Amino acid sequence: MADSRPNTGNDNSRDGSTAPPPNPSTPKASSSPQPFSLIQPSELQSKKQKRKVLRAFRSVFRAFPIITPACKFPTSPGLQTDSHISISGIRVTGTLFGYRKGKVSLSIQESPKCLPSLVIELSLHTNVLQKELSAGMVRIALECEKRCGKEQVKLFDEPLWTMFCNGKKTGHGVKREATAEDLHVMELLKAVSMGAGVLPGNSETEGVDGELAYIRAFFDRVVGSKDCETLYMLSPDGNTGPDLCIFLVRM
Repeated sequence: MADSRPNTGNDNSRDGSTAPPPNPSTPKASSSPQPFSLIQPSELQSKKQKRKVLRAFRSVFRAFPIITPACKFPTSPGLQTDSHISISGIRVTGTLFGYRKGKVSLSIQESPKCLPSLVIELSLHTNVLQKELSAGMVRIALECEKRCGKEQVKLFDEPLWTMFCNGKKTGHGVKREATAEDLHVMELLKAVSMGAGVLPGNSETEGVDGELAYIRAFFDRVVGSKDCETLYMLSPDGNTGPDLCIFLVRM
């Protein structure tokens, strides 16, 4: 007589074809990328919010009477009211980084904790830039042409630049969106305001022994016009002149 008892799934078959139930405690591999804690720069905030705040301040100040003081207090020319604003321009964070055998990339951030506002791949190898910096002041000029008959974009939004280093034409600089590797570097350097060193490289790009060199400093961003801006690297002690100047010119 055949056995009519239902199979509960707990007994293993004699031929071993029944697989054991999966262990719920086994973790599953996650393919999602590692999240970054960098924040958006204030330049990308909504213009509508800024206008609302400005209108609110105007309405408050209009309610106060106009008072002319009898005397004026002396002011110091070197007084700074904002840590991101220097005497000669807006203070930003600049990072030059790249593999020793590869090209240098330039990243401009509002602060070390912000996402890059500009990333340009320069036509200059990392080891060449290191030699130039050790020899003295380095001047990098990035030039682009005006677009005839078309609406001009912001200077930082120009896609292609002709690059000169200390008066010698080296090739072209290309603006690009920040890649995952760029953001990873900025995340590692988030706590660094000024300094230079090396970071572990990507083994898929440079091999096991690959190292990524970087130099990070504050820059004075001086806007001459809509077609001309200059980035002056500030020395750590603040007394000597900049070792690196970057000129962006639209001609």
